[in-house]
Amino acid sequence: MSAEAYDLILAGGGLANGLIAHRLLERRPELRLLVVEAAPRLGGNHTWSFHDGDLSYVEHQWIDPFVARRWPGYDVHFPRRARPVDTGYASVSSERFADILTPALGERLLTGTPIRALTAQSVTLEDGRVLQARAVIDGRGQRRSAHLTLGFQKFLGQEWETDGPHGLTQPIVMDATVPQSDGYRFVYVLPFSPTRLLIEDTYYADGAALEREVLRREIAAYATRRGWRLKTLVREEDGILPIALGGDMGRLIEEAQGVPTAGLARALFHPTTGYSLPDAVHVADLVSAAPELSAGALERILSQHARNLWSDRAYFRMLNRLLFGAGEPTERYRILEHFYRLPDPLVARFYAARLEFSDKLRIFIGKPPVSVRGALRILAAPTRLKDSA
Repeated sequence: MSAEAYDLILAGGGLANGLIAHRLLERRPELRLLVVEAAPRLGGNHTWSFHDGDLSYVEHQWIDPFVARRWPGYDVHFPRRARPVDTGYASVSSERFADILTPALGERLLTGTPIRALTAQSVTLEDGRVLQARAVIDGRGQRRSAHLTLGFQKFLGQEWETDGPHGLTQPIVMDATVPQSDGYRFVYVLPFSPTRLLIEDTYYADGAALEREVLRREIAAYATRRGWRLKTLVREEDGILPIALGGDMGRLIEEAQGVPTAGLARALFHPTTGYSLPDAVHVADLVSAAPELSAGALERILSQHARNLWSDRAYFRMLNRLLFGAGEPTERYRILEHFYRLPDPLVARFYAARLEFSDKLRIFIGKPPVSVRGALRILAAPTRLKDSA
């Protein structure tokens, strides 16, 4: 230990590593901990949301300080179906995330510090300094891998102050009554106050190209159709979230060469929705409760966790292959429209990625939302990569 300055270095200060740091500060404050983030500020520029059923009671308790807004339910709109869903919904802002973590970490945080390379027990900074630790967790976000087949959920969001009350009392998680283009398109809206809205134009698309000017015009057009008078643009965010279609988790783990890995790089997100906060919360609890925080122990714990989830979520990847491949891109909304005929408890279990066997059968009952021939073709065809743990 004499050559090791830290017990644990968290490489990257995004959602996954930020929550690990927070939970370790609460449960193991004696640890020699360091968070290294390339950007000037923790958390980037994001809004992370989750459903009440995604987390346990204990997880809700400790994540609560990060929550910027809660609602008792949300709405969805499709051409032939519109309904409320009476499941609690909450959002975490990256601004609140940074405001909580930055002072709590204090000298245990390095921002504006790019990483050149890392191993399971060292981090080499861009300026040449080498930091040693008993263990390093790599949480620097999604990166390309030959061992994952992905679709894309891409979006641009704008947070606006409106000229007068907008009248929205709970989120619209999906409004697919908008013209369909570039895959499955919907608008996502969060009402943060009577005069403040986050409006996101979102696409489940085959390609990752993000036409920002087009999306800005679409947001303005949507607001006009809803009768919202946009007054002041508060901020803008955009992103391209991975949607898992297939892959080989064993090879993905091998690719890390023994470095404990958390977050999107280990496919720790809901395969269909792209929501990543619940998985980040689960991993933070897992790491903070680990009996040993050596590199080897953490690599085994995090790798096995990723393998287990990858195996458990094969059904969702199959649904994704149907969504992306069984019909025309402009008809993809029908799959989600068909899904939202189901009762609230089943919808909640879907978002929590904890479907029962009967749920999986029930999702397919009724008139098929895509052609049977197209669905059979997709299900019978081998994926580009072996879908295995």
